[in-house]
Amino acid sequence: MIRIENLSKIYRTEEVETTALDAISLEIADGEFLSIMGPSGCGKSTLLNIIGLLDSVDSGSYQFMQQEMANFKEKERANVRKSNIGFIFQNFNLIDELTVVENVTLPLIYNNVGKAERKQRVEEVLERLDIAHRAKHFPQQLSGGQQQRVAVARALVTRPKLILADEPTGNLDSKNGNEVMELMTELHQEGATIVMVTHSAYDAAFSNRIITLKDGKIVSEKKNERQVEIV
Repeated sequence: MIRIENLSKIYRTEEVETTALDAISLEIADGEFLSIMGPSGCGKSTLLNIIGLLDSVDSGSYQFMQQEMANFKEKERANVRKSNIGFIFQNFNLIDELTVVENVTLPLIYNNVGKAERKQRVEEVLERLDIAHRAKHFPQQLSGGQQQRVAVARALVTRPKLILADEPTGNLDSKNGNEVMELMTELHQEGATIVMVTHSAYDAAFSNRIITLKDGKIVSEKKNERQVEIV
């Protein structure tokens, strides 16, 4: 699904030049669950943003579904992103003024999905994530775990080919965090391709493979022979 070759990203100001990613090469197979680990500032979020077409590259190649993305302009990246990629963030990024239903419906409006189909898809995904009983509530009326379920529902409602998760349990207690990781595992078992940035070795153990970044380079890679079992 994803092939990255000699990819670099440099951030420049008038006084400082920072290499966020330094000639990274990486392949991610269709249906794989990959974790990206490493210390703060190592380039994890930059790599996730580039994979998610939220940021551009300075050099190298990024192919998504056999199509070169490196030279795409923002509008072109946005068109690919909105119909193929779902995002799950640490801070949920829900809109406080919108209800659960409205938050989950929003990406379908951006994708010009018809009203009847929008309603059906939203109802299905809220039922699946056991959050339908909170459909008319606002984010502030929900627990952290419930907010993250809504965020996952919003990511899934467009039926994306790729799910990107940035510290999805970072703001949750262990119980709610474990529920989110169990949900991610279920999605993976159903065939979803997932790329997750995490500081948690426990969370990373749910994935097929772990890469570790340091100073913008991949310094280690390992496969999880025995993933965490869902009890």
